[in-house]
Amino acid sequence: MALDGLVLHRILHKLQTLTPAKVNKIQQISNDEILINLRSERTNHKLMISCHSAYNRIHITNRDYQTMESPNNFVMVLRKYIDRSIVKSIEQAGLDRVICFTIEVKDDLGDYKEYKLYIELMGKYANMILVNEKDKIIDALKRIPAFENNARTIHPGAMYTPVRPHEGKIDPFVATTFDRDQSLVKQFHGFSPLLSDEVLYRTNAGESFVDIMKEIANGNTLYVHEKGKDTYYHLIELKHLDAPFHVYPIMDAMDEMYYQKEEKVRIKQQSGDIERLVKQELKKNVRKLDKLEKTIKAAEELDTYRMYGDLLYAYPENYEKHLQQIQLPSFEDETLIDIPLDAKISVKQNAKKYYQKYNKSKTALVEVAKQIDKTQTMIRYFENLEVQLQDIRVQDALEIKEELANLGFTKQIHYKIRKKKKQAKPNFLTLHIDGTHIYVGKNNIQNDYITFEQARRDDTWFHVKDMHGSHVVVSGNDLSESIIRTAAMLAAYYSQAKQSSSVPVNYCLVRQLKRPNKAAMGFVTLTNYKTIYIDPEKEAIEEILATYEV
Repeated sequence: MALDGLVLHRILHKLQTLTPAKVNKIQQISNDEILINLRSERTNHKLMISCHSAYNRIHITNRDYQTMESPNNFVMVLRKYIDRSIVKSIEQAGLDRVICFTIEVKDDLGDYKEYKLYIELMGKYANMILVNEKDKIIDALKRIPAFENNARTIHPGAMYTPVRPHEGKIDPFVATTFDRDQSLVKQFHGFSPLLSDEVLYRTNAGESFVDIMKEIANGNTLYVHEKGKDTYYHLIELKHLDAPFHVYPIMDAMDEMYYQKEEKVRIKQQSGDIERLVKQELKKNVRKLDKLEKTIKAAEELDTYRMYGDLLYAYPENYEKHLQQIQLPSFEDETLIDIPLDAKISVKQNAKKYYQKYNKSKTALVEVAKQIDKTQTMIRYFENLEVQLQDIRVQDALEIKEELANLGFTKQIHYKIRKKKKQAKPNFLTLHIDGTHIYVGKNNIQNDYITFEQARRDDTWFHVKDMHGSHVVVSGNDLSESIIRTAAMLAAYYSQAKQSSSVPVNYCLVRQLKRPNKAAMGFVTLTNYKTIYIDPEKEAIEEILATYEV
């Protein structure tokens, strides 16, 4: 699923109609994605530019993205130089995947300065480069110093060197035929292997090369084909694939196709450090629990220490001094018991020493028991986070980061939370089915909110039995069997048991829930509940979300 020069040509045809346009805001979505808000003819447009190695592209988007609170240095440079500027023109370098934005800005003295923003959508070499009027590089999204690439340095202060055009290639819009003995990709500008296969297939079937290129030149829609797990698209139907397809306006298609794919990348960027932290803390607490259990096992010998002390005090001192061991009869059945001794001290001192060990072990036993309880709670907490990280969106990941930072894990995950106005509510999943609202928490913050703030006392609460998972709240208590099964399936799917069958899900009224004292966020106890068994089906969940998500 790669963007070629011909599809880009038609995308830019749409973008050129927006010029001149004012740059209103520049935001960063992820490490590779930048959103530029343009205003043209009293209308706002959000321009998505991605330099991801696999999903690089440019198009107008209608989606609302979670933007980074601390953008990288390049975005700060863009804001400094071209925020509130005017985009005068948008040009493509031939039919290559290189775009040049010519930008004009008025400085503090009232003088106009011109900058150029080059967007190179060249696969793994995709980049954004800002240059001044003398073509000197101000900065780039991905810097390439001289020692990394002798042919092309991309670094502040270096001169911008345009991407070399492919010499000897022909403009396909003026060509009337082609050489069948040579690859079309090598013959024509802007051709991809996918389009090459399609043109060969069509011309072999008797279609004219010129007619095919006319269809491409006038294309305003994309044909999106799904074949197996792969997605293919172009300005014309890809008949050689023999696969079902949908037709969308160009911008809508680009927005829809790439959103889900790059969303996974955004989630990975936001949740990668969380996953490492969770695994690290879980492993650390499991090891700690093992040590504590060994300690408590050793401390359980405290009754033996007290017995040794009692026997040594009760036995008269008519034995040899400096013994390392002594046998004394038990109080119960006079069985001889071997008692190790410290030969350097008296029998009473040995007895006192055993009493000290007894008291120390007794105190340790109480403290270790507390530590075991605390450690088990932490293990349950991080196991729960592991489950939550399986099905999250970018906002869910950010909320988990905030939760961990509030618990004191900021240093471990290197996450800085900027102080901001408290949000009215977290971004939980909401569905509306036949007049009934269903709320699904995807992390502890969301679980806590929908259960103790969003829900009313007579709403119905669902949760997978005896396992980690999402809280699901359904508005009302007089629920149809269909709603109960849907809510139970959501609770089972967003849980530790999502791969299982016949999963038990408990449900009760919200008023029958209680949060234990000092319990971690999202933990509850329940009474007077019922249990339903359900099979979590991925296809059914996807259909429910596609149809009913608000």
